[in-house]
Amino acid sequence: MFYKLPSASIVGLDCLPVEVEIDLNKGQTAFNIVGLADTSIKEAKDRIHSALKNSGFKYPFNFRVVINLAPADLSKEGPLYDLPMAVGLIVLSNGWNLDLSDSFMVGELALDGKVRHTAGILSLALYAKANNFKRMFVPEDDAPEAAMVSDLEIYPVNNLTQLISHLQGEVLITPIKNRQFKDDYVIPQYEMDMALIKGQEFAKRALEIAAAGGHNILMSGPPGSGKTLLAKSLPSVLPSLTNEESLEVTKIYSVAGMLQKNLVRERPFRSPHHTVSNVALVGGGRYPRPGEISLSHRGVLFLDEFPEFPRTVLESLRQPLEDGTVTVSRAAGTLSFPARFILVASQNPCPCGYLGDPDHDCTCTPNQIINYKKKISGPLLDRIDLHIEVPRLNFEKLSSERLGESSATIRTRVEEARQKQTERFKNSPVKTNAEMRNQEIKEFCRLDESSLELLKTAVEQMKLSARSYNRLLKLSRTIADLAGSENIELQHLAEAIQYRHKEQE
Repeated sequence: MFYKLPSASIVGLDCLPVEVEIDLNKGQTAFNIVGLADTSIKEAKDRIHSALKNSGFKYPFNFRVVINLAPADLSKEGPLYDLPMAVGLIVLSNGWNLDLSDSFMVGELALDGKVRHTAGILSLALYAKANNFKRMFVPEDDAPEAAMVSDLEIYPVNNLTQLISHLQGEVLITPIKNRQFKDDYVIPQYEMDMALIKGQEFAKRALEIAAAGGHNILMSGPPGSGKTLLAKSLPSVLPSLTNEESLEVTKIYSVAGMLQKNLVRERPFRSPHHTVSNVALVGGGRYPRPGEISLSHRGVLFLDEFPEFPRTVLESLRQPLEDGTVTVSRAAGTLSFPARFILVASQNPCPCGYLGDPDHDCTCTPNQIINYKKKISGPLLDRIDLHIEVPRLNFEKLSSERLGESSATIRTRVEEARQKQTERFKNSPVKTNAEMRNQEIKEFCRLDESSLELLKTAVEQMKLSARSYNRLLKLSRTIADLAGSENIELQHLAEAIQYRHKEQE
């Protein structure tokens, strides 16, 4: 007796087709799962045995069960195959004639037959729709996530008995309606607000520019000057995720098994500790999963105490900062994850933190200062658009009751600038000024004669690289957008120049 059910394997953020083939023959009782399955799949035979017994279904004793997950050369992992394997076994054991070729089912089985949460439901639902499946059976907890995909009937399954009853036409499961993005959106309430940060107007301006154009920023200053507070306030001035961006981010969190809401509507803010490993930051593993930089996609990656991160970890940021993707190569294959984020880094000017402070003496030796600064390579610094100093505040500013501009006011300007970019790049894959390629820079970053002279002087005196030259133009374009100007003017370029890395002078 032979039966076959369709399924899929999650590879990166996408899926590849898998067929669950079940063969049942009389003989000595045995249960084997083949097809390059990992341990969690091989253990499914014990889960299925208990789930069938506790759900009131007969287990095929005195039968030899072989389940093949084809193709055999594709590695499979995770418990998502529990449900189709159990259903196929029940159908064969009872000799039923059920055609489930247009149905797609996934889910982990508990020992009592309950269907548990499975990671990557959104990717699996998108695969099911793309391959013209009519209906999808998913764990009840994951049904709202699957329902984000339109034109696909989603059936929430609580337990194995309920599913079999539905397939036999006895007690039908009611499919849930497809979700609309607008139904999930609630204006977020941010803990941090720019209005509550005393002073630091220069740093706030730099963060506004970073938010408007998607630029990277490095803040340097003594301990307690407010660098971390400023960084944590950045999400409050970022524009809301578009529907397309929201789906991208939700897909990443779904595959990573970190989706806590039905849809990610707030821009991610990730702040890994400086002891983070290379794999945790970039992504990878035996079965590659997204790392911190992909979990920051369309949001903010905050690296506090920047020089304290291992150099190998920091150097792994080079490709993502340039290309917006990260490529993970393993023996089993090569996968790419999206990683288009705003890098916000903070550092002290020296190990003790008081180099250049007028009120504190620096206790570091020259060699300590040099070695500290060497921890961050020149090519990495070259990829950061805004370099700013965050000075320590005096008593008058700390005790002042005067509030600055609120995050809502700043966010309005940022959204207006982003809207200009959306219109500008409507026929291009580029979304923000920071993502501009050479052709966009040539078209949208033209300078007049006086601006060209200033740029020439800056390139010669600061010894700017070709990358720095292009990033300077992108930054100028963002400043012009915030000012509501069609063209980049002299003052926009002059402001952009002051944000370049001062040690290049």
